[in-house]
Amino acid sequence: MGGGGSTRRVTFEADENENITVVKGVRLSDSVIDRMKEPSSPGGRQHRGAGAVNDEELKKRIAEELALERARRDSEAQKRRLKQEQMYVRDEFGKLLERERISSNEHLTRAILRERAATEEERQKAQRLARQVEEKERELKKHDAYYKEQLARLEER
Repeated sequence: MGGGGSTRRVTFEADENENITVVKGVRLSDSVIDRMKEPSSPGGRQHRGAGAVNDEELKKRIAEELALERARRDSEAQKRRLKQEQMYVRDEFGKLLERERISSNEHLTRAILRERAATEEERQKAQRLARQVEEKERELKKHDAYYKEQLARLEER
């Protein structure tokens, strides 16, 4: 800790005893606190009586920085929740699409099976009708032969 100025930014707040502590958990010494309260001016340090204005300014800055830090944390938490919700919606949408695909495949399979059954039924019906036609033709041939025979007998008489 030499004479060179530090470029690090420290966020701090006042505790219940009006002592200033670093938010990150590091406690500052009284001399550092006094230096933080007093504005740096080219003419040197001001006397203690002007500290009340600086305390108010300091408290105001501390409150602003704390509000900004809280807002940043809230924003990050909202981003995380949004990402989680997006992942959930994406997963649910994927599950819904999968169920829809399975349902569609089941409907298609049922339709194919119904068509196959209908085709098989029609084939069997066509075979039955073909047998019936053959039977009728045999019967007609028998009748034709019988009547020809009867006609031949009648012609003989």
